[in-house]
Amino acid sequence: MKTIPKVGLTLLIVGLVFSCKNGGEKSENASSAEESVETTSEAKDATSSSAAAEPQKTNRKFIRKADIKFKVKNVPKSTYAIEDATTKFGGFVTYTNLQSTISEKNETKVSQDSTLETTKYIVENNITIRVPNTRLDTVIKTIAKQVDFLDYRLITADDVSLEILKNQMVQNRSNTSEKRIEKAINEKGKKLNNIIDAEDYLNDKKVQNDNSKLENLSLKDQVSFSTLTLQIYQRETVRQEMIANEKSSNAYRPNIGLQIWDSLKTGWFMLEAIIAFVVQLWGIALLGFLTWFGYKKFLKK
Repeated sequence: MKTIPKVGLTLLIVGLVFSCKNGGEKSENASSAEESVETTSEAKDATSSSAAAEPQKTNRKFIRKADIKFKVKNVPKSTYAIEDATTKFGGFVTYTNLQSTISEKNETKVSQDSTLETTKYIVENNITIRVPNTRLDTVIKTIAKQVDFLDYRLITADDVSLEILKNQMVQNRSNTSEKRIEKAINEKGKKLNNIIDAEDYLNDKKVQNDNSKLENLSLKDQVSFSTLTLQIYQRETVRQEMIANEKSSNAYRPNIGLQIWDSLKTGWFMLEAIIAFVVQLWGIALLGFLTWFGYKKFLKK
């Protein structure tokens, strides 16, 4: 009767030991999974930045640019995803260069007829996109879903408010000066030389005004649409292909019997040609015979 309680107590202790061990393993697995998720999320969240967000309630004008390089799982698929996101948020692609760069290429002959071709290459793409300034942060966060490993991320925000104001002031001064010069030409211009000089000066003022206007339009366009330069690549890929070997001319040579038969025929054809050639010279032979016969019969006597 005393043995039963002892056995039950032993089983209870063994069960507690196994449960503690399993609990420890589960906690270790959970912690490792959390670390993996955190690493992936860190690579993706690193592309986002407050510098890419549109500042609220400010009169400043910023030209914002982003330069990001990162590794992806598949360059073509990520390229299509980035292009679709750009179009979705009102942007457009200005440059894309998808290409494969071969790093190594080997050929291994596996049989008389086949060769294994092994090619190692890296697929990469350089993309330049323009997106609305208010959507820059959203686009970057969308692109971050494609990031497998982030090399670097550079975001700049240049304040061009004073530059735009300066160009506007130059335009205002030019407009005022143009009106005064035109009025002076119409009212006081009498001599041709004076009129020509005034007209040249007026044209210079108009050119200056136009340049300031165009520069302001360019700045406003860069303020309205931010520029993103992306460099994406993937892990080196290995491609193997079995290709057929090209047969040499020796593989098509006839056997020795056929070669002997062809030689006999060629020799016979050559003999026929010689006989035919000799027969063609019968006239010369006849003339020689007649000459010899005349010499024997007449000249000797």
